Amino acid sequence: MATNQPKKRTKQSKNNIIETHRKLHNGYSDGLEPLEALDLNKIKDFDGLARAMSKTAFGGRALGEAADVLYEMASDPDCFVVGTFAGAMTPAKMGLLIVEMIDRGIINAVISTGALMTHGLVETTGMSHFKYKMGQMNDKKLYEMGYDRIYDILELEKNLDDLESIVFNVFKNIDPKEIVSSRTICEKIGRYLKEKTSGRGILKSAFNKNTPVYIPALTDSELGLDFALFNRLRKKQGKKLLRYNPFLDLEHFAELILKQKKIGIFTIGGGVPRNWGQQVGPYLDLITHRVGEGGGYVRYNYGVRICPEPVEWGGLSGCTYSEGVSWGKFVPPEEGGRLAEVLSDATIAWPIILKAVIERLEKNKKK
Repeated sequence: MATNQPKKRTKQSKNNIIETHRKLHNGYSDGLEPLEALDLNKIKDFDGLARAMSKTAFGGRALGEAADVLYEMASDPDCFVVGTFAGAMTPAKMGLLIVEMIDRGIINAVISTGALMTHGLVETTGMSHFKYKMGQMNDKKLYEMGYDRIYDILELEKNLDDLESIVFNVFKNIDPKEIVSSRTICEKIGRYLKEKTSGRGILKSAFNKNTPVYIPALTDSELGLDFALFNRLRKKQGKKLLRYNPFLDLEHFAELILKQKKIGIFTIGGGVPRNWGQQVGPYLDLITHRVGEGGGYVRYNYGVRICPEPVEWGGLSGCTYSEGVSWGKFVPPEEGGRLAEVLSDATIAWPIILKAVIERLEKNKKK
């Protein structure tokens, strides 16, 4: 069948290779962004380092671009930012990064594992974690001495015993008529810490800043076990049990998000905190379609994720933002969504990114 398509012109090279004529572009004419050599002599601070890294490649560029997106969401007056945190970040001594993000208003709500908050309370109340020397200590002996190992960190069983007595002081002031959730428990602990401690801490800062803290899988933690043990003691004493309803958290978070003009999410790791925070969009959408009122169409406009797990493993922590777009959780880049993912150990990438953003925010505040 005849066609009006012109045939590609080719020529025979000296080496008998057929070459197709093509017009070679120079990059600039197509609006491509050029890379730049990382010149440490021109870098004066973390902000400058992150900006320069965003013009390099591989993990360095991902880190620099993540700083750009976090800065954008933190400086957007219409954006409500949710921080989700998983992994052993507080015993790894990253807890004050969360405190800094709360105190500076970079994040406006926190979703966390119970373990992360438990070990953070250990630190806030003046107790210590210790270094585990790889290959030099025996796990069986550690157990016998009351040391709980978290990779290269040692948590003391005594710390957790002492912490129980502290949170019991909070639980005993809860009215049995009240139905509590993880958010209200964290709020009560935060108030106690404000009154009784002098150090900095996540729940203390959250209470001071009226920042809600949600622990969706509370029973999967020492803090949740303490609540269960407290109820067992009350039952033994013939007292009325405290009542706990996790769905109060879900509804409170959904209503809070529904009020916002724009939303962003900053994620360390993955797990339950990340998915619980991201599913608010589908939940509100389902309310609209299956209930008929009280829902809405909400997607995250910004997203920054720091996690070493690659997507190929199929785990929740490795879920990409583009995958989240298919679920209606994120605004796609072509519609203005600003998303950045850094496949790195959070204890390396997070401090650099956050320090760069803090410096950038302070510079622009001065301007």
